[in-house]
Amino acid sequence: MLCFTLLAAGCSTKQVVVEGNFPKPLLDPLPITLGVIYPSAFAEHEFFDEAKGRAESDWLVKTGEAQVEFWDILFDGMFDEVVHIRDWETVQRRAPEIDGVLIPAIGDLQYTIPTHTNVKIYEIWMRYEFRLVDIAAIHQQEDGALSFNPDERLAAWPITAYGKTPTAFLQTDEEAVNLAAVVALRDAGAHFVTSFGATPDVAVWLDGIARREQDAARSSSDQAGDPQPVVDSAEASPTGGEPDSGETL
Repeated sequence: MLCFTLLAAGCSTKQVVVEGNFPKPLLDPLPITLGVIYPSAFAEHEFFDEAKGRAESDWLVKTGEAQVEFWDILFDGMFDEVVHIRDWETVQRRAPEIDGVLIPAIGDLQYTIPTHTNVKIYEIWMRYEFRLVDIAAIHQQEDGALSFNPDERLAAWPITAYGKTPTAFLQTDEEAVNLAAVVALRDAGAHFVTSFGATPDVAVWLDGIARREQDAARSSSDQAGDPQPVVDSAEASPTGGEPDSGETL
């Protein structure tokens, strides 16, 4: 089922808020607690194309809400637990549990419509940039905004996506652009699923998590068989430092 929302607009501008139905993927979730940060440029993403002539219309297509909805559904089906990081309090409270933090960005978006190609096909290309960082790389700036140092990333990789739809299937240009965007989102998700574990730096990170879990299980098993000594009370003081500034999210 597909739907779209048209914003109030003048006769010379066509505006679409992308909406679609995104089913949960049928996957065996990875045993990972993943933090996710959607930068404002991602969560509020839109693209504008100015008309090249009087016979054409301006286009404003907003994909941000659909982006967040789609990737939320995909991540929830792919990982054991997903933690949305929107503030510093979440970083401090959930840091011990989070295995890594994923930060998506849209690097580029291009599209063609019949007035551009002279054929009745609407097409959208999107290029994503995904960055995986350790929770310790997330810092708080003086204004409260979260940031991270790009040099501290664990992995970074691009994903491209493509969607198209013939005009003949739908009644309006806006419906066709909406469907092309939804198809592109689904294509991006398929590429993410197949490329995630195959990305070399991500594979190293996954292996490290597996080794830590095995070591923890072995240690727990060893301790269960040994008598536990009685220890007088001891206190430890947490240490902290002033976070470095980095890329604002």
